Amino acid sequence: MASSAYSSWLVLSSTSTKHKPFFSVPSCFKFNVPIASQIQWHSDSYTQRNLRPPPEIKRHWVEASDKSLDSPERFTVASYNILGDRNASQHSDLYVNIPSRYIKWDRRKRVISDELLGWDPDIVCLQEVDKYLELSDIMVKAGYAGSYQRRTGDSVDGCAMFWKTDKFRLLEGENIQFKDIGLRDNVAQLSVFEMCESYSRRLLVGNIHVLYNPNRGEVKLGQIRFLSSRARCLSEKWGNTPVVLAGDFNSTPQSGIYKFLSSSELNVKLYDKKELSGQKRCRPAQVLGENKETVGPVVTLDGLLCWTDEEIKIATGDSQCHLAVHPLKLNSSYATVNGSTSTRGFNDEPLATSYHSKFLGTVDYLWYSDGIVPTRVLDTVSISDLLRAGGLPCKKVGSDHLALVSEFTFSVTNNEPTDIMAVGEAAPAIRY
Repeated sequence: MASSAYSSWLVLSSTSTKHKPFFSVPSCFKFNVPIASQIQWHSDSYTQRNLRPPPEIKRHWVEASDKSLDSPERFTVASYNILGDRNASQHSDLYVNIPSRYIKWDRRKRVISDELLGWDPDIVCLQEVDKYLELSDIMVKAGYAGSYQRRTGDSVDGCAMFWKTDKFRLLEGENIQFKDIGLRDNVAQLSVFEMCESYSRRLLVGNIHVLYNPNRGEVKLGQIRFLSSRARCLSEKWGNTPVVLAGDFNSTPQSGIYKFLSSSELNVKLYDKKELSGQKRCRPAQVLGENKETVGPVVTLDGLLCWTDEEIKIATGDSQCHLAVHPLKLNSSYATVNGSTSTRGFNDEPLATSYHSKFLGTVDYLWYSDGIVPTRVLDTVSISDLLRAGGLPCKKVGSDHLALVSEFTFSVTNNEPTDIMAVGEAAPAIRY
């Protein structure tokens, strides 16, 4: 999609010598303490934190059990909703238990940078970025190049992607402004990369921050469906290159939208669009006080829930078709690599990737297609540690989300793609 010269940036690493710079312009939780105590613990987290120091947020790599399909070429991808500075200021009610120093951007910027550079991912996908140039200065000095797409409308944040210039070359980039197709002000990015040491190894990475509004399930579906369709087109253009879709999908593992992503289809008329994302069941008191179940089909007396023709068209692309489909066969890297029972829940996804006063659950994912497999993931943390911390951000986490990091390898069964253009034949197609 066309992008405003003031909202879209591509910055190349100062260490790169291969290119000239371009600029265009939650789950069933089990605890050993009574539920009532947990809820009281959450409510009194500030008092608890002042009586004793909060636990360190420590994360560990978890290895995949089956490595029979591994190839030597490996790469890591991180996805992180870093909490926009403006959002943190405008929604202070979400962080009433958080010391003010942990909310200030200057501190959070240092913590987020330390997190990212400590994990050393090859490709970084960020959401809620409203200080892109400040982050870009840090990442470029560390050997990354980057691109940015700001949301349309009055919002000042957007999506950013960074990649190591000694590991990947950018072949093509595409920014998606969902407003251009009537799907609100959210944005997404798609980038096609080639490994510097293996011209035949290509990868397509998508980065999205799906609409938050829990009542607009049809818009969420439409955004994901369109991103998947564009990813498929670019993948085919570059020799059916494997795909990674990263981001904050604002949908839980129990939701209909998760089912859509994982199974490639969903009959929307069997779901209430206001419950399609599962977000409404994730207030901390709800999560800690009841067993969570899948947000499955909810059928009315006449067998169909009330969807207007326009809403069906937004969700499926055709007002006469109740089945929403996307063209990718996707799996979640975290659901594929088994983690600790203290950190995993429904569908083997993390119990929580986001925690503040009004939400405790998982909405962030790293989805991947055929041709690559995850070899390890950076596990999340236990609910008990999050509760003792009193919420996010905290001392060692710079956002109200936890970053997801996964290492992938090209599957040995993946046929190496045919080169589409000879080396040096033409410049990369950059549409940022």
